[in-house]
Amino acid sequence: MSINKHFSFLILLPPFREGGGRVLGGGRVLSLFASCLLAATFFLSQSLECRADEGMWLIGRTDPKAMAVARSLGLQLTDEQLYGEDGTSLKDCVVDFGDYCSGVIVSSDGLVFTNHHCGYSAIQKLSTPEDDILDNGFVAKTHADERPAEGLFVKVWQRTQDITAEITDSLRRLYADKDLERKAGKNREAVIYSKNISRLLSIAARRAERTAKRDGEKGIVCDAKAFYGGSVFLINYYRKYSDIRLVFTVPQCLGNFGGDTDNWMWPRQTADFSVFRIYADSLGNPASYSAENIPLQPKRWARVSIDGYDQGSYCMTIGYPGSTSRYLSSYGIEERTTVNNIPVIQVRGVKQDVWKKWMRADRAISIKYSSKFAQSSNYWKNSQGMNEAVARLGIISQKQQREQNIQRWYEADKSRKQRFGSMLSTLKKAYKERHDAQYAQGFANETFNRGIEIVSFARLAVRCAESHTNYRAVLEEYVSDSYKDYDPRVDEEVMAALLENYAKQVSSKYLPRFYSDIRKKYKNDYKAFAHDIFAQSRLTSYKGWYGLVHAKVRSAKTLPDSLEQALADEQAYLQHVNSDPAVRLYTQIADMTSNVISPSLTKTAPVISYNENLLTQSVLEMEQEEPHYSDANFTQRMSFGIVSDYTNAGTHHDLQTTMPSLLAKIDRSVDIDDYKVTPDVARILRGKGYGRYADSRTRDLNLCFLTTNDITGGNSGSPMFNGRGELIGLAFDGNWDALSSDISFDSGLTRCIGVDIRYVLWLMERWGNAYHLVNEVLK
Repeated sequence: MSINKHFSFLILLPPFREGGGRVLGGGRVLSLFASCLLAATFFLSQSLECRADEGMWLIGRTDPKAMAVARSLGLQLTDEQLYGEDGTSLKDCVVDFGDYCSGVIVSSDGLVFTNHHCGYSAIQKLSTPEDDILDNGFVAKTHADERPAEGLFVKVWQRTQDITAEITDSLRRLYADKDLERKAGKNREAVIYSKNISRLLSIAARRAERTAKRDGEKGIVCDAKAFYGGSVFLINYYRKYSDIRLVFTVPQCLGNFGGDTDNWMWPRQTADFSVFRIYADSLGNPASYSAENIPLQPKRWARVSIDGYDQGSYCMTIGYPGSTSRYLSSYGIEERTTVNNIPVIQVRGVKQDVWKKWMRADRAISIKYSSKFAQSSNYWKNSQGMNEAVARLGIISQKQQREQNIQRWYEADKSRKQRFGSMLSTLKKAYKERHDAQYAQGFANETFNRGIEIVSFARLAVRCAESHTNYRAVLEEYVSDSYKDYDPRVDEEVMAALLENYAKQVSSKYLPRFYSDIRKKYKNDYKAFAHDIFAQSRLTSYKGWYGLVHAKVRSAKTLPDSLEQALADEQAYLQHVNSDPAVRLYTQIADMTSNVISPSLTKTAPVISYNENLLTQSVLEMEQEEPHYSDANFTQRMSFGIVSDYTNAGTHHDLQTTMPSLLAKIDRSVDIDDYKVTPDVARILRGKGYGRYADSRTRDLNLCFLTTNDITGGNSGSPMFNGRGELIGLAFDGNWDALSSDISFDSGLTRCIGVDIRYVLWLMERWGNAYHLVNEVLK
């Protein structure tokens, strides 16, 4: 989405003054803006400086001139074929896969392709040491063989509603509230916006769901989100299907080939795909799992092309990119690399070393921890790559130069200076003020919230004890699932390692009270401390957790008043829950966080958020002759580019990998475990016989390929389409040379890595003998 030079964007923050001091109200500007937004008539730069490969464009709201560029590169679809609203356009076959990935419907019977790593958790949960489909793979020969993936869901986007006027009016009323103004203090707009925007969006989304239900729409869920730094607000409507079944997966030696060694790297040979099916009731409506449900009959599914591609071939992804920060200030980037990423890298490295030791020794533990390990290591390595790329490419200095340009621009005009004059200095001060607390918070999160699992179980026990019945049921279901993939022996060793590590990384003022016991009573023996916690806590199993939370405890007092007796009994119950040593540990961590870390973060967070939004809006206004897309926020986006190789630091990277490169890595598996495959898989890979899937030029089998498409986390599983809207691959990764792309896109280096659809279908045939599925896709 680009920005029309005729419109201002400070429409949700306090009204700004124009020219001689007249307050410019939001109504006229807003209505003009909304009309233009809905008509998609924003201007692009005459020179069209924005590269075709950069941009996560809101589907259906993409600038006509940007679409002209896409067509010049090879897009052959009309706007109606691409994003028409009758349920039969290309956008309708792209799905939100579980609120963390993307996927694509590829058959008239609701078959869905996504990445192997997107289906990994579901595959892992369906695996046991006796039926290890994670290691061995799985093929459903009939619909009856397809396995329900409990807890997994798929959402299909229906439509979008602009609610900018509604949210704007609500915010203006809040800004005008004298009581709120007095309570908010110095940074009143920032505080009021920060405290209320999520609530306002949630209210709008729930209201939309109720209206859809009243109008007879089935299975509708909505979310409302901000775009362009709080300039635009939209509600997205989805149909949510919760009966999702596993149909096909290759062994993880193929689906995760290369493992951590190759993650975020190129060249890749990973068969990163899995296959699921959407089920619905007899009328095609979303429904909970039932043996009576039938495969969904979608209005639109993606056609597959096995014609391949060449250098410069058009490629388009449609998916759900999760989060980018392309407008982030230099101060924000510096914090992300030197403050936020460091704990991720440092703590996860310690934790993963413990996990790996246990996983190598025990296959049952390996199955339990495989999905958690993959999730942890993914952004552990991403954080390392981002820090390296930011330093190598000089991104902070680039942002500083841009901010100098912004400062010169707003200082040249009195009204602009009034609106933006304190923005950069305020950001600098606020980021500096919270530096130490933010650093400690990062280590606390990685150590206690994402590291030591029993601490998380303790937190959930406290929340359950304090919650109402309905919320309890949701919590208990989540906890029950979590314990299925838990081993207290592993966690005890993690606790000892991470508690010791935490004490070495942060200032002593950020140590919870129990560190005094570790020092005095245990003489800094972290293993002995952890052993005692685990020996005494009931939270080492779900049975113990449930027993603690559901204990029938009455006060020792007998009171005449029933209400007083009930309150006394409740207090006795809470004291019982809090008596567990793991819960005491969590309570002391929470006390430290609340009293030492949070005050600084609570004070600065709204100020930073508000002024970062203001910075975004200053960029849009200053560069209104240029196209701009909104940062990713897990809404459906389109990115277009071309299939392309690249060169970095004198090293040329080919645009595709082929079977010989995979076999060469397998030959190195004696030294690199991540390149090992089972003997039966090796025989198939060495057997050749690529048939109709062989590349027409080389007669070899292409495995993975590179494009210039703009992607980020959440795009995993996104379909990669050719100019005719036919599926040629599935996006699954970015490249190490440009892992800073979430905050700064480099068109020369940033590449999307996809698995070739011909490799997908070949494996389905040759490894899985799943000709029935291939025929279903290709018919």
